[in-house]
Amino acid sequence: MSPATATYAPDGRYAWIRLVISLVLAVVGGIGLWLAVVALPTIQQEFGLDRAGASMTYTATFVGFAFGGFAMGRLTNRFGVAIPLTISGVSLGLGFILAALSQTYWQLLVVQAVFIGFLGSSSTFGPLVADASQWFLKRRGIAVAIVASGNYIAGTIWPPFTQFAIATWGWRTTYVWLGIICIVVMVPMAQLLRRRPQFNDTASPASGGSGQKGLLPKHPLLYPALVLAGLSCCVAMSMPQVHIVAYCADMGYGPARGAEMLSLMLGFGVLSRLISGLAADRFGGLATLLAGSFLQMLALLFYIPFNGLTSLYIVSAIFGLAQGGIVPSYAMIVRDHFPAREAGYRISTVLTATVFGMALGGWLSGEIYDYTGSYKAAFVHGVAWNVLNLGIALWILYVRNPARPLAAKTV
Repeated sequence: MSPATATYAPDGRYAWIRLVISLVLAVVGGIGLWLAVVALPTIQQEFGLDRAGASMTYTATFVGFAFGGFAMGRLTNRFGVAIPLTISGVSLGLGFILAALSQTYWQLLVVQAVFIGFLGSSSTFGPLVADASQWFLKRRGIAVAIVASGNYIAGTIWPPFTQFAIATWGWRTTYVWLGIICIVVMVPMAQLLRRRPQFNDTASPASGGSGQKGLLPKHPLLYPALVLAGLSCCVAMSMPQVHIVAYCADMGYGPARGAEMLSLMLGFGVLSRLISGLAADRFGGLATLLAGSFLQMLALLFYIPFNGLTSLYIVSAIFGLAQGGIVPSYAMIVRDHFPAREAGYRISTVLTATVFGMALGGWLSGEIYDYTGSYKAAFVHGVAWNVLNLGIALWILYVRNPARPLAAKTV
């Protein structure tokens, strides 16, 4: 039976085919998230900016990405994920080309925010994660983790390549070619995801249900708390991810070393997300969030005393292993507590908060650097936000009914 005519079957063959297509789209669409990080020192020099000003290209992209995640999540809920992804491919292509033609810093910021962030990469994260969660039941955790790994795989593949391309041909030529790649790859592949799932909010036998909704108990403040948790964890997470290239340049190691560390960090982040996905299927999303938040806090602390070249490579790998599973765990927690029909906008909204956190943290770290002249205070700032995230996760654990297992699943 071909995928086009297959009936809806969670965890079935078509679901896995669809997952592979979604992963490719997430990897290609993720170019928009990391190119501004690699190009940060070049943009700073060309437009005569300070570090906070140069960081604003990244922040503008992620602010647009955040608002776009919410808007595209609503669009996905209503029409399916294919239409937002088509918009994404076209917008990324036009956005990169328009960015290459920018003559002023403000033109570049607008293009990064609107075309690359809001209309471009936003559909390749929250909406794709929400869509994947509705095609799987028994393997929902690993499926969500695989799709959510797309932007990390993008961060592993693209930085070394784009760093080389920028050094060889310049940032403008690099942007143009990446725009062409996005249009050629994403637009046709988006059409392969036009089918929509059949919603079923009743519990499965595997979750111990008997025909009633298999949702875990929820507190009235649970959803706002999840949104704040998503924001806080990613303010902390953004410090190494956004500034590692510039940090290495400041330390005299060069931006190429920083790009390698970013690639290493995100590569181990992919591994972490896959391991965390398997753990979420076994222990539940909340347990995965607690473990990931605690380990990320420890890894951030390691950056403060260890700043040698070898040490930074090691700490970056540890940080990648620690933080990769945090963001996908929110999708699992939402699916544990809210009906499947609400997954599109609820998951996209929580993941939008994580993107706001990345945008806010990237900018604040640059401001702290400009004020203090070093990144040590910025790392301490990240740890403080991480403590908030861990506190929220512990609060959710406290208010939940202890009689219900963490690993309970919903259809």
